Amino acid sequence: MVDFAVVPERTALLNIDMQNCFVENSPIAAPDGLTILPRINRLARACRAAGIQVIHASIVTRPDGSNLGVLRQFSPPAREGILNKGSFSAELHSGLEIDPRDILIDKPRFGAFYGTDLEIILRQRGIDTLIISGVATNVCCETTAREAAVRDFKVFFLSDGTATADMNGVPAAELQRATCATLGFLFAQVLTVDEMIAKIETKTRAAAAI
Repeated sequence: MVDFAVVPERTALLNIDMQNCFVENSPIAAPDGLTILPRINRLARACRAAGIQVIHASIVTRPDGSNLGVLRQFSPPAREGILNKGSFSAELHSGLEIDPRDILIDKPRFGAFYGTDLEIILRQRGIDTLIISGVATNVCCETTAREAAVRDFKVFFLSDGTATADMNGVPAAELQRATCATLGFLFAQVLTVDEMIAKIETKTRAAAAI
């Protein structure tokens, strides 16, 4: 299994779609959205303390529907405006801890690289490693992980820092397991939040001892 090193100044936490509509009280929310929220906050605090950049990405569409594209056919909630920029449903959840040093990115589709300046931001800062958390594991999180891997970013994917919902009759737990298995085989190092924090803190202690 791959074992990527953590170099804080070259690493970013990329938090995907922790928006109201994906966290709770919505037809497209992940049942475990509120469960992973404190874990993500704890990880983000560890990242900031270590000097790791924190980035929050949100999927939003134009209120006039002009950039919905095929989402109009696949997603009735999107068609009805649940992802509209400026709507309460599309806002980041109030329980998500956001620091003034964090970077916020709006994305028009599932992956955080498509149609955004994310890669420019990362390359400018010399970042070559991403930690991916958020919702949904097998949709926006997985798409972003694959986008990052094919751009030669090293990816850490969080097995209990991402969450999804049942889809097409397949239980969320099975989708979670399948995504982590696939990504861990070819695209990422899959860790728990606790394992990720331990990896960061071990690196920080080692650097302080020099």
